[in-house]
Amino acid sequence: MNPSESAETVMTSVNKVIKIGGASGFWGDSSVGAPQLVASGQIDYLVFDYLAELTMSILASARLKKPELGYATDFVTVAMKAVLRDIVAQGIRVVSNGGGVNPQACAAALAALAAEQGIALNIAVVTGDDVMPQLPELRTVGLREMQSGAELPQKILTANAYLGALPIKAALDAGAQVVITGRCVDSAVTLGVLMHEFGWGHHDYDLLAAGSLVGHVIECGCQATGGLHTDWDKVPDWANIGYPIVECHADGSFICTKPEGTGGLVVPAVIAEQMLYEIGDPARYILPDVVCDFTQVRMSQIAEHRVQVHGARGTAPTDTYKVCATYMDGYKLSAQLTLVGFDAAAKAKRTGEAIIERTSTLLAKSGTEPYSAFNIEVLGAESCYGPHAKAQGTREAILRVTATHARKEALDLLAREVAPAGTSWSPGTTGSGSGRASASPSIRQFAFLLPKARLMPLVTVNGDAFEVPQPSGKALLMPALRPDAGNSPAVAADDIPDLMEVPLIEIAYARSGDKGDTSNIGVIARRPEWLAVIRTQVTEVAVAKYLEHLVKGRVTRFDVPGINAVNFVCEQALGGGGMASLRNDPLGKGMAQILLSMPIRVSRALLQVSPT
Repeated sequence: MNPSESAETVMTSVNKVIKIGGASGFWGDSSVGAPQLVASGQIDYLVFDYLAELTMSILASARLKKPELGYATDFVTVAMKAVLRDIVAQGIRVVSNGGGVNPQACAAALAALAAEQGIALNIAVVTGDDVMPQLPELRTVGLREMQSGAELPQKILTANAYLGALPIKAALDAGAQVVITGRCVDSAVTLGVLMHEFGWGHHDYDLLAAGSLVGHVIECGCQATGGLHTDWDKVPDWANIGYPIVECHADGSFICTKPEGTGGLVVPAVIAEQMLYEIGDPARYILPDVVCDFTQVRMSQIAEHRVQVHGARGTAPTDTYKVCATYMDGYKLSAQLTLVGFDAAAKAKRTGEAIIERTSTLLAKSGTEPYSAFNIEVLGAESCYGPHAKAQGTREAILRVTATHARKEALDLLAREVAPAGTSWSPGTTGSGSGRASASPSIRQFAFLLPKARLMPLVTVNGDAFEVPQPSGKALLMPALRPDAGNSPAVAADDIPDLMEVPLIEIAYARSGDKGDTSNIGVIARRPEWLAVIRTQVTEVAVAKYLEHLVKGRVTRFDVPGINAVNFVCEQALGGGGMASLRNDPLGKGMAQILLSMPIRVSRALLQVSPT
C-alpha cells in the first residue's frame, strides 16, 4: 500500500458512521420497533435486548417442558418474520440476545423461517454463559451471594454469566448476518457491532466504554426517545413513538435520534435519565469488557431530536464475570379487591388485615406453618409514599394482598378467602379482577462472581465452532474515599435569601432502576446552577430519611458532573427485588417519582430562571 492509499484508509475510518437501531428493551416489548426501524432506511444494524434475570428462569422452565424452547420466541415469530426479507434486501445485520437458555434452538427456528421464505441466511450462535455444570464444584468452596452473603441454595433453576462483546465481534468478523447469543450484558449487543466495524481492540478502554454507553442508552428501547421521561407531558405521540437510532463514530462519540415522522422526544434530559438508569457508581460501571467512567460524559442538542454524546472513559476490566442464578423459594400469591365510597383507603386496609388474620388462624388450626411473609398495600391511596402520602379521603382504592408460603395449598386457602369480603365486611367492596388468584412459584435471584478463566465463550457459524479467548482482566481497586463521600453540608434556611419551598421535580429530572434488592435513583439538575441546591439539600442522609419506609439499607451518593447530576444507590430498597418482592413496585420504577416529591428550599430569584 502506498502512502496515499494509507492516508485514504485512515480518512475513511475517521468519516465512517455506523447506524444502529434498538428494536427491543425486554421480552414483551412492542412489535412495532423492528418494522419501524427497518422501514426508516436509516440503519446498518438492528439490535435486540430481551433478557432480564426473571426471563432466564421463565425460559428455563419452558425448555424443561419442551426441549425445543428456552428462547424469546417473539424474536423469530414476530420481529424477524416481519422484517427478514427487508433486512436481507437492505444488507442490515442483526444481533440479539433472544437465545436465552437455548440459543441453538433459536437459531434453528430462525433458519427454518428463512428457508420457508426462500432466504439464505448466515446465522452465528454464541454460547458459553451456562454455569450450571460448575455449580457442584462451586458449592464446595463456600460460594456466597454478592449482596446478602447467603449460601448457594440447593436447587438452582438457572445460572448464567454475563458475557461481553468479544464473542459477538468474532461472530460478525466471521461473516454472520445474524448473531444470536445467550446471556450477555445488555450493552454488549451494540458494543460487539462497534468493535467489529471500527476495529477496536480489547485494550482500547476509552472506546470500549464509549461503545458500552451507546449500548446502554438504547438497550431499553423507547426509554432513549422519551419513554419514562420525567416531563412525560412534553413527549408527543406516544402511540407512534420512535425507537432509538444511534449514529456512531470511530472516536466513540455518537448521536442519538429516531426515525423521521415518529413520536417521542430526543433531548439531553431524556438521554441523561437513561444513562443513569440501573447503574451504581458512575465512575466504576463494571462490564465484562471494560470498567466505565461516565462522570465526564457531555450531551448537547445539535438539531431537533438529535443529541450528541461524548466523553466516556474506561479502564481495564475485572478478572471476574457476574453470574445471575435463580432458584425457587416456595410460592407467592397476590390478590386484589376494589373498595368504593367514603374512607375507601381505611376500609381497604382493614379488609386486608381481616383476610390475613382469618387465614392465619385457619392455617394454625390445620397445623400448617404461618406465611413466610405477607404485605398489604392500598393502591390509589399513595401507600408507596408512606408518611408523604397526600391522598387522604380518596373514595376509590384497590386493596392488594400478597403472601408467600412454602406450600401452594396454604396460598390456595388465601385465594379462597378473598372473595367473601364482598359480602362480609366493607360496603362498596367490588372488583376482584379476573377471578380467583392463583399461586405461582416464587423465583429469587442469587448473584455471584466467577473467575473469567472458568468460562470459554464459543461461536458457531454454519456448523463450524471456535473458541473466543477473553482477556484475563484484573482485580478492581476501589478508592479509599469516594469523591462524594462527605456530601455537602446542609445550608440553614436563614442563609437562603427570599426563600420558597418547592418539590424536587421543579428543579430536577429523575429516573430509578433496579439491580436485585438495590435501587438507584439518578437525579439531574434542570439547569447547571440548580445542581448546587440539589447537592446541598438532597444528601445521603436526607434521601435515606425521606425513603426510610422503603429503603432499609445504606444510601450512597455519587457525583456525575458532566451532566449536572447525582446518582443515589439505595440498598435493601425493593423488598428483595424482582419476583422475591411482595410490593406492587418490585423493580423500583416509582422510587424516582417519590423522591421528586421531596420538598426543597430555593431562593425565589434562582427558581424564576426558566429552564432550557
